[in-house]
Amino acid sequence: MKEYAFCRYRQLPKDDAGIEAAVGGLRSVEERQAVKKVIDVILRMRTLDGKFSKREQRVADYILSNLESSARQTQSEIAQAAGVSVATVNRFCRTLGCEGFRDFRIRLAQSVAVSLQYLGGASRTDSEADRLVTQVFGALVDGLNLARSQLDGAALEKAIDVLARARRICFLGVGGGSANIAREGANRFFRLGIPAEAHADGYFQRMLTSTLSQGDVVVAISASGQPAELLDSVAIAAQYGAETIALTRTGSPLAEATGVAIEIDIPEDQDIYKPSASRLVFIAIIDVLAAGAARKRPERVKECLRRIRTSLLALSEDVGPRPIGD
Repeated sequence: MKEYAFCRYRQLPKDDAGIEAAVGGLRSVEERQAVKKVIDVILRMRTLDGKFSKREQRVADYILSNLESSARQTQSEIAQAAGVSVATVNRFCRTLGCEGFRDFRIRLAQSVAVSLQYLGGASRTDSEADRLVTQVFGALVDGLNLARSQLDGAALEKAIDVLARARRICFLGVGGGSANIAREGANRFFRLGIPAEAHADGYFQRMLTSTLSQGDVVVAISASGQPAELLDSVAIAAQYGAETIALTRTGSPLAEATGVAIEIDIPEDQDIYKPSASRLVFIAIIDVLAAGAARKRPERVKECLRRIRTSLLALSEDVGPRPIGD
C-alpha cells in the first residue's frame, strides 16, 4: 500500500502505468518514496505542474502565483481563493509529499523565506546595495532556520529554569562577537529583575567567578567553544557552587565543561566582508531564553518593566508600545 500512496488521494488506477503517468514518470519504488521527503515545495509544485488532477492544478496555480500571501493563509482561505474544497487542498498537499496542510504550510513558509528574492524575474534594481541586502538578509534567514532545526528543546527548557531562578547572572564572552552577545544578554535579563552583568576580560572573569556561589549563574558564550579564559572561568564558578550554561558549538570543550549546553553549528560564509550569521543566531537564542525566563516570573517582570518605562517618561511623552530604552 505504501507504494501506491498517490492512489488513495487522487483516485488513480492502482497499476504501475497509471501511477507513473500521474506523477510524471517516476519508475521505481525508491523514487516514489523519495517524494515523501520533499523539502523544496516550490520546486515540487513546478515539477508536477500540468500533472496534477484538474482541481489540484487550480490550487497549484493559485499558490505559485501568490507565494508570499498564500504562505500566510489558512487551508480554507486557499480553498476559497482557488475555487476548490478544503479536501482538495489536503489532497494537493499529500500529492506533493507532505503529511498534510500543516506540514505543507511550514515547508512553504520556509521555502518562501529563502526563495522569494530569487523568484519572479529580475530584481527591481541592480544596485550594489540591493545585492548586499539580498546576500546578508538571505544568510541570516538561512542561519536562523538551520539553528531552529538543531536546537535541543530539553536543553533550552533546563537553561530557562536555571536562569529564571537565578540570584545573579554573569554573561561571559571573549573577542568581538561573543563579547557583544554577552552584553546583549545582560541587557535583556536585568529588565526581568535579575541582576545581570557582562564581562569580556579574561583576567577579570577569573576574579569575578571566584566570588560566585550557589544561586548564581554563569552563561559562557563562544562560537568556537575553545577560549581558555572561558574554560577556566566556568571551572572556577562550578567549584564554588554556581550553575553554568554554554551557548556554543556542538561537542566543543566549552559544551562539555558546562552543566547545560545549548549547542548549534552555523557554517560561516567564505565572504570575508560579510558579517557572521552566527552572531544574530546567538542573539535570537538569548531572546528565547529571556522570554522563557520572563514567563516563569510574570508578576515580578511586569513590575520591573513598568518601572523602567515609567523612569523614561521624562525623556519621551510617547506612552504607546515601543522598545524599552529606545
